[in-house]
Amino acid sequence: MTKDVNAALAALKKSRFRSRFKLTDKDRQYIHDKGITTIRSHATDFITTRLAPSHPKNDGKQTPMRGHPVFIAQHATATCCRGCLKKWYQIEKGRALTDDEIGLVMVLVMGWIEGQVR
Repeated sequence: MTKDVNAALAALKKSRFRSRFKLTDKDRQYIHDKGITTIRSHATDFITTRLAPSHPKNDGKQTPMRGHPVFIAQHATATCCRGCLKKWYQIEKGRALTDDEIGLVMVLVMGWIEGQVR
């Protein structure tokens, strides 16, 4: 899975739209203040409640463009809605995400965040 994640992150860097997303100083400070464990917990909550259901509420609009580092990471990694998951990762809409798919999204989001705070 690490090879797949690294390949996905490399492909995302080549996307003009996806590569525009960066953490702000305020986002970095928030991560520093809360700690990466708390950020991971927030990511788990956002992904399982806003993305993983078979028919997420407001799909395509459920992830704000700012307001939390995880939201920025979701847009940067194309894990912000079911349409982006379909386009980038061939994960079908209309069914709940599997545990492995949730794990993939988590690895992508947290990998991107950790890359931004280095």
